[in-house]
Amino acid sequence: MKLVVQEFLTLDGVSQGPGAPDEDTSDGFTRGGWFVPHLDEAFEALAGEWLAEADAFLFGRRTYENFARDWPRMTDHPFAGILNGLPKYVASDTLTEATWNPTTILSGDVAAQVADLKRQPGRDLQIHGSARLAQSLLAAGLVDELRLAIAPVVVGEGRRLFPPGGAPTGLHLTEQRTTPAGVSVHIFTVTGTPDYATYGGGE
Repeated sequence: MKLVVQEFLTLDGVSQGPGAPDEDTSDGFTRGGWFVPHLDEAFEALAGEWLAEADAFLFGRRTYENFARDWPRMTDHPFAGILNGLPKYVASDTLTEATWNPTTILSGDVAAQVADLKRQPGRDLQIHGSARLAQSLLAAGLVDELRLAIAPVVVGEGRRLFPPGGAPTGLHLTEQRTTPAGVSVHIFTVTGTPDYATYGGGE
């Protein structure tokens, strides 16, 4: 399977709490819900196309608990059948039970277990949100593709997908589009370490 990270970001790189003010208030974050005003039919159609490519999902604990609380109750939503029905994996050393079936808890050496999952046949193993997990797997060289939906907003604080000190990563842009509501969508393949060069000054 291909490991795909899908993230909602602000223009200043924040990934925390895109969906509601109370979605993720950890570390005193009070500016959640910043992505919702920029949702439109075009983006929801694109999100449906992405979901249709999934054969399994991978979450960090916090995102998993939010999804597991909400999606089983959203049976009328067009995405519910995919999210509720496909295999799910959650990386956690604290969870002892996962009731959003079918779910498998990954603990201990998560990177090695994700590498094993990637060797299984299939299409996308998708990470939705779960920025800290995404950061660790990007540093481990396991991420194949980034799908970033950047909202036209600056929130000025919050947890970032690419924090200072993160792993340097080379990327190749394969697709870019902008929705009518102003969400800029960038799809990158991960190419390994970045290239560096010196500007020739016209030589």
